[in-house]
Amino acid sequence: MPTGVALRDVREQLFAAAERVLLRDGPHALTSRAVTVEAGVAKGVLHRHFADFDEFLAELVIDRIARVQFEAKALFARVGSGTVVENLRVVLEDLFGSVAVAIVSLIIFRDDLRARLRAVRGTPGVPLLTEAAAMISRYLEAEQDLGRVAPDADVMAVAGMLIGTGHLMFADRSGTPPSPAEVDRMMAAALAGVVR
Repeated sequence: MPTGVALRDVREQLFAAAERVLLRDGPHALTSRAVTVEAGVAKGVLHRHFADFDEFLAELVIDRIARVQFEAKALFARVGSGTVVENLRVVLEDLFGSVAVAIVSLIIFRDDLRARLRAVRGTPGVPLLTEAAAMISRYLEAEQDLGRVAPDADVMAVAGMLIGTGHLMFADRSGTPPSPAEVDRMMAAALAGVVR
């Protein structure tokens, strides 16, 4: 490589390649070979940065969880502005319109990965979805403090309903994503009596 030209971050290059394989071919096709071929690097590159493929997958998921935490900051910046429904629609469309649905499929598909993530995170539930539900719950609590969400609303239950139903709506990788009207209808049902 010519002097002065920086190499791209190899970890991010491998993560991006894994996401493309996941989105295109599904979790069953995700192998170390598929990732390195997609990334255009030698197979040994993955093993120079990760002890094994399971560690690579765990780091991929942890990296994507960090992105949810970054999105939480943007959501909390909107507390008290716009409408609760609009703010949550953005979150659900970003979360489920992205690679997150494929990541959840991967976690469900690979028992060893799920066990490793539970050991690292120390929390039960499906990684990524659990963090997203907690983010929505905290957002709804902040809106509760402002009086925009009913004071007696069970925000954790509402967050779980939004995440669960959102996942069901967006989970078919090969199908057409739900329309904004369908997402709005689901949110109206989940938030009935909750949003003031």
